[in-house]
Amino acid sequence: MNSTDDTPVIDVERLNLVYGEFHAVKDLTFQVRRGEFYALLGTNGAGKTSALEVIEGHRPPASGTVRVFGSSPRDRDTVRPRMGIMLQESGFSPDLTVAESVRIIGALTGRDDDVDRVVDLVGLSRKERTRVSQLSGGEKRRLDFATAVYGTPELIVLDEPTTGLDIQSRDELWDAVDRLREGGTTVVLTTHYLEEAQQRADRIGLMHQGVFHREGTVAELTGALPGVISFGLPARPLAGVPALPLHVERQVDGTFRVETHRVQKDLYTLLGWAEDHGVDLVGLEAGPTRLDDVFRAIN
Repeated sequence: MNSTDDTPVIDVERLNLVYGEFHAVKDLTFQVRRGEFYALLGTNGAGKTSALEVIEGHRPPASGTVRVFGSSPRDRDTVRPRMGIMLQESGFSPDLTVAESVRIIGALTGRDDDVDRVVDLVGLSRKERTRVSQLSGGEKRRLDFATAVYGTPELIVLDEPTTGLDIQSRDELWDAVDRLREGGTTVVLTTHYLEEAQQRADRIGLMHQGVFHREGTVAELTGALPGVISFGLPARPLAGVPALPLHVERQVDGTFRVETHRVQKDLYTLLGWAEDHGVDLVGLEAGPTRLDDVFRAIN
């Protein structure tokens, strides 16, 4: 891999997908850079999985162009050896063992690797000779991940990778992804666990009803909306205490909420008021807008 190559790993331009009369993806345009962790997020039916199916070479577009490593994703001989895919459901044969499943996928992708190494990487060493039909749901997701990372591809597409995994398994999967990224692997993620995208993605694209709404870093996306300060006041009457120094909204549970683009300054003002008048702020929380707030704002 040439690290000085500026060609995007994924280049999508005015992609459209139509199912009958349903327009699933509308003029989608975005790029994923080499070595980047890019999260493509959206509600159910947003069109993100359909878009990924085109990127993966599983579906032709109605119109528009998609390039992966500068080639059409339908050029499987060129693209497939360089791209690992973790689908939501891979549908392995129930009669095959874990090792056999990994070996077959490796052969189909044209990548070389050591099956034992890959099985150990995903924590399935003790299940190597176990048939797929005997695996738990979480173990099957680990197997899905194993087939995606076999041969250390340059690009990995992870579609809801941690669904069905316990906390320890999630941590182990992300540790493996981090090690791949250290080697320069590009990662594309779709997930309903927004905290995973917020913690890990370099950039995020947000889709809704087939349309690409916003794109940017977490800071850029959350910075477009005000931060939040929330707190409660003691139940006892605050005799002689002047009014709050900020414009606040009282919530149905009796707490107060401040939306502001000046979180630090307004928090300083609020804390000074509380200190000067001996007021204990109950359950005080302050911080920038979260990604899920941005997500709700486009719905």
